Amino acid sequence: MKVFDAHCDVLMKLLEEPTINFQNDESLQVSVEKLQSGQSKVQCYAIYIPESVHKLIKFDAALECVTLFYEKIATANNKIKVILTKEDETSLKANEMGAILTLEGCDALLGDINRLKILHRLGVRSVGLVWNFANETADGILEERNGGLTNFGNSVVRYLNEHNMWCDLSHCSEAAFWDAYHQAKYPTATHSNAKSICKNPRNLNDEQLKAMFSRDAIVGINFYPPFLVDNGTATISDIIKHIDYMCALGGEKCIAMGSDFDGIEIHPTDLNHVGLYQNLTNELLKFYTEEQVKGFMYENYSSYIHFK
Repeated sequence: MKVFDAHCDVLMKLLEEPTINFQNDESLQVSVEKLQSGQSKVQCYAIYIPESVHKLIKFDAALECVTLFYEKIATANNKIKVILTKEDETSLKANEMGAILTLEGCDALLGDINRLKILHRLGVRSVGLVWNFANETADGILEERNGGLTNFGNSVVRYLNEHNMWCDLSHCSEAAFWDAYHQAKYPTATHSNAKSICKNPRNLNDEQLKAMFSRDAIVGINFYPPFLVDNGTATISDIIKHIDYMCALGGEKCIAMGSDFDGIEIHPTDLNHVGLYQNLTNELLKFYTEEQVKGFMYENYSSYIHFK
């Protein structure tokens, strides 16, 4: 069964260790070999610049990630094609995989909309406004003041709307979530779970989830154990608990996958890299119809592509 995963951080690993072989390096949770073995069809690749990188060179680091994306990931040799439009996704051949370039946190923009325009022209199609803390667009979920969108943040959302890009609300403070939710044409939360199941602040509460589902906005399930369970080891069954809960809130057509692979050091039992996705698929088929599982694994996010 085809897989569409809306979030991984392998670009960060390639940025930190440029000699890593994306083909088959065992240290990676996402590689060409693992994507193929997991039947991945579309993978989103986040430009995330670690907090340790000085603010003034974050945009340079973002551009380096773009270079790595085109030189090491989205290549003809890897049979990975860049997705810039819906037609790019629907025209993928049987032996091809798709790659969507995303931005996780607008810190690298330094409050300059022209930097966003550059990244869009270089292929970015989804933008997460913040990571966990504040930047020029808004506050992140760990920023205690819980501020909403700034004037610059409003201009970012307007640009995303003009180009039918996804506005990723994962990591946003609650105030920023609601500000962006009400303005964004295509809001999404690429890697967030249900707070009623796991109380981690990175997860979404019932009001947020219901609001997303009321607009057919997609929420990607994050595989990071502290976002799945309050304590202890997480399993595939814990992922399914979040899916069950979101379905009960009306989200059947809005649930998808956003693993966070290569951004997480620990993982659910029997799902420690993208090559094992079919373990999750097979377990889901015990509880849901094939049509429902196809939605979770691929079709729901696929239907949300309207980039231009």
